[in-house]
Amino acid sequence: MCGKKLTIGVEHRVEELADRPAGFQPEGAKPFESLAPLPEVIAASTGTSASGKETAALYERMLRELGPEFSILRDVSTEDIAHTAGPCVAEGIRRLRAGQVERRAGFDGEYGTISLLTPAEIAGFSGQISLFGLEPSRKKKGKMRRELRRTKLLAGETAARPEELNFRQREAVTSTAAVTAVSAGPGTGKTKTLVARIAWLIEEQGVRPGEITAVTFTNQAAAEMRARLEARLGGKRAVAPMTIGTFHAICLKLLGEVQLIGQGEALTIAEELLRAHGRKGSAKALLQAVSRVKNGATPEDAGLEPDLYEAYQTRLNAMGVLDMDDLLAEGLKLDTTGQRRFTHLLVDEFQDINEVQYQLVRAWSRGGSLFVIGDPDQSIYGFRGASGQCFQRLQEDVPEMAEIRLADNYRCTPAIIETALAVIRRNAGGERELIPHCPAGPAVRLVQAADNFSEAVFIAKEIGRMTGGVDMLEAQALGHERTVRAFSDIAVLCRTHRQLELVEKCLRHDDIPCLVVGREDFLDDPAVRGALAFFRSLLMPSDGAALECALRLLWDCPADLISKAQTLWGASGAVISADLREAVRGYGSLEAWLDRAEIWLPLVRKEKPRRMIERWEEQYGAAPATERLRNMAVFYERFDDLWNALVLGEEADLRRAAGRNWTSGAVRLMTFHGAKGLEFPAVFLTGLTSGMLPLESQGRTADREEERRLFFVGITRAREELILTTAPEPSPFLAELPEDIVRERTGARREAEQMSLF
Repeated sequence: MCGKKLTIGVEHRVEELADRPAGFQPEGAKPFESLAPLPEVIAASTGTSASGKETAALYERMLRELGPEFSILRDVSTEDIAHTAGPCVAEGIRRLRAGQVERRAGFDGEYGTISLLTPAEIAGFSGQISLFGLEPSRKKKGKMRRELRRTKLLAGETAARPEELNFRQREAVTSTAAVTAVSAGPGTGKTKTLVARIAWLIEEQGVRPGEITAVTFTNQAAAEMRARLEARLGGKRAVAPMTIGTFHAICLKLLGEVQLIGQGEALTIAEELLRAHGRKGSAKALLQAVSRVKNGATPEDAGLEPDLYEAYQTRLNAMGVLDMDDLLAEGLKLDTTGQRRFTHLLVDEFQDINEVQYQLVRAWSRGGSLFVIGDPDQSIYGFRGASGQCFQRLQEDVPEMAEIRLADNYRCTPAIIETALAVIRRNAGGERELIPHCPAGPAVRLVQAADNFSEAVFIAKEIGRMTGGVDMLEAQALGHERTVRAFSDIAVLCRTHRQLELVEKCLRHDDIPCLVVGREDFLDDPAVRGALAFFRSLLMPSDGAALECALRLLWDCPADLISKAQTLWGASGAVISADLREAVRGYGSLEAWLDRAEIWLPLVRKEKPRRMIERWEEQYGAAPATERLRNMAVFYERFDDLWNALVLGEEADLRRAAGRNWTSGAVRLMTFHGAKGLEFPAVFLTGLTSGMLPLESQGRTADREEERRLFFVGITRAREELILTTAPEPSPFLAELPEDIVRERTGARREAEQMSLF
């Protein structure tokens, strides 16, 4: 590439001098085993970093409980490994012993790496694919995989025993009131308290697991809760009878066989309705307005014309499908009085429920006990109808309700807590209290950049510095006193997904692996919607909405042909017969659709989603949107898993690999909303500029208090290190920060000044 003389390496000389073919083994050669260091095996089996704290903690635990490293790698039974380290590590060691390892050789300045499990396999072995956090029901190949399908138990994930609870936590866990409301600030052990409450009900009160329902805000949170309970109560069999999931997942379970419409199909219908009614505007905005109406707003307040709302609902009814809001409304119509599963109802993130969800809580808890936990200062879904006032409303509805406040913070350093409190105290509601229990850490930093590009470059370079550099020489030059972080220890958060695009480009430029978390705009691209709908229609012929979306976007079919195709395909059961061929003869677009269906039908049934999308791009052309879809599909074993995540998943449930570096630990890129409920040792809050925080948009007045709560949520995701970055026009919220934070500047102007010194 550079035009200079080629340097011949050592391997070339070895090959030149070799007098035997590759793989040659002399007679009588002794057998050998090919192993890898246990931390690297753990990292390659769990998707974490070999140098990360999680890996180190699990490594120490395995040595303590299972013996020397060589014995673990060679002799210890995989059942014992699974019990101590979880199914992913056990399966990774089994593959290592069997030689089922993908090795990528190192080179000058870069260590070699190994791969054992893909992200989709990690999710499958960890039981994180199901809507309810349950393991997939499909059969796994081989006896070993069936035995190892236990939820991942990494160090620090076990549920707290009662003696480990502080006074307020124990008071909440052991409350005997019919209704208990726990207001829990960030880092105060909310999940720990909720899990301990369930364990107390079973172990101390004799409650049967089948009488317990726990409502979480995301599917990821449901999987984590189930994992902790399995660790505490003795495995999946003890926890299986419980109902654990989101409002939507639980309603889907109650309703049984219902057909849900995906976001892509709903957008297609909304686009068609706007055209048919001669209206301008965004299809996405129309769907958002419809959602607000279904969650309690009037059409006038939602800015929605009644005829469009009625037309949209008529279309859904005609197709026999429900959207996500209908799922809750239909669930509310069910009479659940006396159902055992609602004898004890527990609700997480109570501050984020909307009107319909509040009614569900009241209906499901009728005649039983109710335990809700959350934080009004973290209520960030007002645009969906949520309100932090739900605690006050519940107290008005149930005056005898027990109220408990958790204020002891075990997550953040004192400097981070001071920063968070300085911001949130500007909201109404009186004095807040968060008591730090972590040792002091680095000072909070506020970095002002010359422009958005300089801001993104700074983040990439700073992450490189924090991780010890991404090449071998820089890593070896580090001093011992400096904390070197794993990529998976770091998150970059901002207000909108669009702000993350420049950061992602800079990280990829510097070969820093990263994952983008959340529902991104590429999912609304017609090419992505069309491909997904086409695959869905092949696997589920009765899904007329998916077929309509595919026919409109990929073949531009008129309404009469779409109706004909829906009737024929739904009746055929995805069997392409001679009669079906004859029925579409003469209709060019339908014949083209059927030709493509015949090619793809066997592939969709057996191929993994990532490979399907690769094939799609090979045949019909790649685009940035389909590339992103492919990098999202890598986390799923089957298309149904991907589809269910897109339809029922919340912001934190969706992930996309940035490039091909998905096998190792990675920096997380996400919005403030997507980071809710998560925590990281080091956090960058970026894009803190005027107009973005609070977020201003045409026709929408920013709710400054909710935007400030959102900022508060972002700040409190950091455990040890917090870096805030802004461009020339800072957010007004930055003026509310404490005076003692460290203020810096970076960007082109500063670099020019430094260069002039030399």
